[in-house]
Amino acid sequence: MWRDHLTEIIVFSLLFLLVSAMGFVAARWRAPRDMAHLDEWGLGGRSFGGWITWFLVGGDLYTAYTFVAVPALIFGAGAAGFFAVPYTIVIYPLVFLVLCRLWSVSHRHGFVTPADFVRNRFDSPILALLVAVTGIVATMPYIALQLVGIEAVLKTMGVTGDSALARHLPIIIAFAILAAYTYQSGLRAPALIAFVKDSLIYIVILVAVIYLPYKLGGWGDIFDAADAKFKASPAPGDGILLNANNQLQYVTLAFGSALALFLYPHSITGVLASRNRDVIKRNMSALPAYSLLLGLIALLGYMAIAANVKPLPGAKAGSVDGNTVVPLLFDSQFPDWFAGVAYAAIGIGALVPAAIMSIAAANLFTRNIYKEYLKRDASPAQEANVSKITSLVVKVGAVACIVFLDPQFSIDLQLIGGVIILQTLPAVALGLYTRWFHRGALIAGWVAGMGLGMWMLYQVGNPTTGKKHFAGSAFPLSEFGFDTKKTIYVGIVAVLVNLAVAALLTVVLRAAKVADGVDGTTPDDYFADEGDPRVTPGPDRDAESAREPVA
Repeated sequence: MWRDHLTEIIVFSLLFLLVSAMGFVAARWRAPRDMAHLDEWGLGGRSFGGWITWFLVGGDLYTAYTFVAVPALIFGAGAAGFFAVPYTIVIYPLVFLVLCRLWSVSHRHGFVTPADFVRNRFDSPILALLVAVTGIVATMPYIALQLVGIEAVLKTMGVTGDSALARHLPIIIAFAILAAYTYQSGLRAPALIAFVKDSLIYIVILVAVIYLPYKLGGWGDIFDAADAKFKASPAPGDGILLNANNQLQYVTLAFGSALALFLYPHSITGVLASRNRDVIKRNMSALPAYSLLLGLIALLGYMAIAANVKPLPGAKAGSVDGNTVVPLLFDSQFPDWFAGVAYAAIGIGALVPAAIMSIAAANLFTRNIYKEYLKRDASPAQEANVSKITSLVVKVGAVACIVFLDPQFSIDLQLIGGVIILQTLPAVALGLYTRWFHRGALIAGWVAGMGLGMWMLYQVGNPTTGKKHFAGSAFPLSEFGFDTKKTIYVGIVAVLVNLAVAALLTVVLRAAKVADGVDGTTPDDYFADEGDPRVTPGPDRDAESAREPVA
């Protein structure tokens, strides 16, 4: 009952109201002369410095779902859940220089989305449309999953009822407030709130990894309890160490997830909001601090085993909601007031990424669908207005996913989100370094990779849940004729096929002398920095002082 959690509810509510007020105040924080421009509303004026960018990008990548799902996966599956730790370490050296090039060319040309870059680089509105639609489709379930984190906290506090309306009303109210201040303040709202969100998470986790092992008898007892649980499990799988059959899946999933992370539109949005190249370089060097935090968060799964936590019942009869493991651990081990702080860290941790994701998806629709196909002469003010409205629609869609669909469906969708977004890697990531690929070949590669990826995902079932299709991203190699029980991450196979098709067709199309459009960028565009002239001036800038476009 909620009365047993009154202190937690009061602390949670006060902190939630605090960040909501900050969201509305953010419209006046670093306020521009003209908010009616995507550079201002959708990218914060491209003016964020090192600290703001660090909190914004960190708050964007390490979400509430990460807070509850990674420990829940380790609680249920063991060592396989730690894949999230190495991939968030590997990614930063990989993208250190890539993102600097993306920032520079976007700064020079006024690009707001990755699809803007692809449109200009390859002179192909169709390829840009595919990149935009891919980004929107991959982002939508990600937004819905932020609600799963909030719902786990609310369920633990006992404020969700039995009826559909009573169960989801608190989430609807929370996202209505989020929609209001995002509409008013744009990217400045999550940027300001990220300071509070990340500070709370750091405090909670640092306290947890010191206080909880002390209460539970030490790290030795925690790992012994986890090892005993997995050895007693009748289902074969990992324990606190990977078994041989899952090692290939672990490696490919970690590497594939690393490649996908900064292809997501919301990740790129945080980067493009940076002031200059040096800000990005410093952040790629400092963001691994969040990976250390993620490793500590993951260990909460083993702590929950040692604390004998029992997940709350799920939506379906006989099922359990594994996402409640961490909130229940905090509820059973922390004083009520600090449990409320921990719940607020998770709840607020959902608001920051959800806001950035909705803004990123709205920018893609506005720039690469609305302006490209519906209103080519749209003014900056009209673009900003359409993006604001679209961001509201995106949030309503995310809430609808939770209200009308089984939350497990959204989780399964997120598993395939990485497979989907990886298919933009040749055009976006490789396109920053080379124009060798033919635009027609890149389209064909996208079709081949996406088609194969969807077929492979369709073949993945889960006997435990009874799902026959789209039940994960671990594809059994036996389906390819190999005599083995090993599995492999679908995204890696799909993107390799994508690249192979794109490369082979590029050779064929170039040999046939098929027209390939005009590259709208020049080599020096990829090294432009703050203060360099822009092809497309932003708000509050003198249009006549901008450099003329290159033919």
